[in-house]
Amino acid sequence: MKNRIFIVCCSILLFWSSKAVYSQNNNIGSWLAYMGNQKINSKWNFHNEIQLRNYNFIGDQNQLLIRLGIGRTISMNNNILLGYAHFTTSLYEDNSGNKTSIIEHRIFQQFLNKTKYKGCIISNRIRLEERFFKNDFKLRLRYYFLFNKALNKKEITKNALYFSSYNEIFLNTKNNIFDRNRIYAGLGYAINNSIKFETGYMIQTLSERNQKQFQFILFNNLSF
Repeated sequence: MKNRIFIVCCSILLFWSSKAVYSQNNNIGSWLAYMGNQKINSKWNFHNEIQLRNYNFIGDQNQLLIRLGIGRTISMNNNILLGYAHFTTSLYEDNSGNKTSIIEHRIFQQFLNKTKYKGCIISNRIRLEERFFKNDFKLRLRYYFLFNKALNKKEITKNALYFSSYNEIFLNTKNNIFDRNRIYAGLGYAINNSIKFETGYMIQTLSERNQKQFQFILFNNLSF
C-alpha cells in the first residue's frame, strides 16, 4: 500500500513538473521557499524564511523576500508573533523588457492556532501588515487556513507522505478592499519530525488577473 501511494505521488509530481516546463511562457511561475521556526525556550520561538519568486518556471526574478519574527506560545495550540519582512519586487515596465525595482519594508503581527486530529493538521492564521514604501503606506489584513493530511501513516512524522492545501485571502483597509486570494494544493514528504519537503500548485486571484505558480518549499520547524 505504501509503495502504491509513493508511485502515485511521484507520478503526479512528474506530471506537474512537465506541465510547468512546457508552460513557461504561459504565465506560470515558480516560488522557491525556505520556512524555518526554531524554539528559543518553552515559550518563545524564532521564525525565519526566505522566498524567491519567479515570473517563469526557472529564472526571471519577480520578488525576493526575507521574513523574520519572534513568537510567544500562549497555550498549547496558540501562538502570537511580531515580525519584519523585506521585499524587493521587480516589475516589467509597460511595452518594454525593462524592469523597475520596488523596495517594501513590512512590520506584521499575527495570531496562529494549530490543531492536530487523527493524522490531520489544521491551522488558522490572522495577520495584520503595516507596509512601508518609498512614498506610500498601506495596511492589510490576511486570513490563512491550512489543512494537511497524512497519507501513508497515522501522523505526519518521519517518512510520512502527506497532502497539503491552503487558502489565504488578503484585504486592504481602504480603496479596493479585496487585494488577492491564494488557493493551493500539494504533496509533501517528512524527512523527519522537523524537516519536510513540499511541492504544489497555487492559483492567485487578483482584482484584474490570475497568476499561477508552482511552489517548492523546505520546512525546518523545530517548535510551534
